[in-house]
Amino acid sequence: MKEKITQLKEEISKVMVGREKDIELLTIALLQGGHILLESVPGTGKTLLAKTFSKCFDGSFRRIQFTPDVLPTDVTGMQFFNPKTQQFEMRMGPVFTNILLADEINRATPRTQSSLLEVMEERQVTIDGETILLEEPFLVIATQNPVESQQGTFSLPAAQLDRFLMKISIDYPTFDEERFILRRFLNEEPLLNVEAILTKNEFIQLKQEVKGILVSKDIEKFILYLVRETRQHPLIEQGASPRATLALLKACQGRAFIHGRQFVTPDDVKELAPYVLKHRLYLSIEASLTNTVDDVFEEILANVPSPVESSV
Repeated sequence: MKEKITQLKEEISKVMVGREKDIELLTIALLQGGHILLESVPGTGKTLLAKTFSKCFDGSFRRIQFTPDVLPTDVTGMQFFNPKTQQFEMRMGPVFTNILLADEINRATPRTQSSLLEVMEERQVTIDGETILLEEPFLVIATQNPVESQQGTFSLPAAQLDRFLMKISIDYPTFDEERFILRRFLNEEPLLNVEAILTKNEFIQLKQEVKGILVSKDIEKFILYLVRETRQHPLIEQGASPRATLALLKACQGRAFIHGRQFVTPDDVKELAPYVLKHRLYLSIEASLTNTVDDVFEEILANVPSPVESSV
């Protein structure tokens, strides 16, 4: 089954150039049932990455193009009256899928954004008092453009951000990578050649195997100290939640599995902590005038001692 992970990453690389790290993070999210927030300027491949990733999985895929006029019922679904049958019927929204692409999520109004809170955390939707469970797996890949934060967009609230396992900021490609992109997309459309690698049954098997990755007591303490430091730091007004603690633990298990290990190492924690924790932190108003979350978190990561030896 671990060979499936290698095949998955290779298949995505047929389309995406220089995105090995992002592909790995998306794979970790899929294995652990976590949601991903992709952020970058327009045109850097956020949507293409999500679509390519979804094509490698033999499951359903739906997309919501968020705009200010999208309503909560456009996301979750609704009961509508059928004049032909003279009865109310359930119309399922696009959230009833395996992989949901929430494109430009910060263009939706806060009311519409909140329609995803229940489904992202509890894998269920309540419509007119009726609760409907979603089929596993369920993964939300959301995108947002930071440069348009003041142009018809609505910042995601803390409750929404806390439901994303990781936030990935996608950079511009290097000179050589961009040249390779030009050559790859000049005469063909690589996305059309992507094949499904994982079936639903294989996903369930992989998810069970990841649960068996060992986490030592020292690693547990390392994660707990990191999270507690975000709550006690004088420049941070709101630190990471217990949900973030569990998210970091699960993400580290996923990374260990992908790298062929049966145990989590301190390097797993150091590598994934920025992606899992930073988007959940809020500086005080005074601190934000002269500091950034990146700088403060780097200080925290440097100050919390890393375990040298692990004992299960």
